[in-house]
Amino acid sequence: MQLKLLRKDYRMKNLEQGSLEWLEARLGHVTASRVTDVMAKAKSGEALTRHKYKMQLVAERITKTISESFSNDAMAWGVEHEDVAAMSYEAVKSTFVDKVGFVHHPYIKWVGVSPDRLVGTQGLVEIKCPQTFTHLEYLCTQKVPTKYFNQMQAQMWCTSREWCDFVSFDPRLSVKNQLLIVRVQRDNEFIALMEEEVIVFLSEVENLIIQLGE
Repeated sequence: MQLKLLRKDYRMKNLEQGSLEWLEARLGHVTASRVTDVMAKAKSGEALTRHKYKMQLVAERITKTISESFSNDAMAWGVEHEDVAAMSYEAVKSTFVDKVGFVHHPYIKWVGVSPDRLVGTQGLVEIKCPQTFTHLEYLCTQKVPTKYFNQMQAQMWCTSREWCDFVSFDPRLSVKNQLLIVRVQRDNEFIALMEEEVIVFLSEVENLIIQLGE
């Protein structure tokens, strides 16, 4: 299978995240938020989350239909407050950030990411506006959860950026506790491993489509 395909004009800045066009652009692609599923391991056989994600992508490519996504009040809260979080980040960091739509991997087909914000030419921002108890946990540990670390590395992989700031924001708290920023540097060793596993995963997706004759 031809997985590596040079893409010179791969960034689509005009897509609004969450729009129908954005959803269509992501259809059938491995995305940053699901890299943890691709890399999931089981004591024996294939991890269930990996298998389910693989079948989801097979279905999306065969039917050309967007899979239904789950949403709840907490997720709606996060979307509603993302822009305020971004402005708070700009104020603290004395910088400006830019929105971006969907970014295809520069040479691997069927991989793409949607960073929350771009910072200059080297940085990214990943914004979370979680429930208060989750935000407080982040404040206490000052650590980025593994699933978000993986997501951020995937974003740096696709955008060729050097760092990504993890931002957790909760306006329900006092000003001093509203914003957490943890910088994560690009991890080339991890990215190399991730690339290998994503390529294997995509090969499996393609083989299943061939097997099904669709």
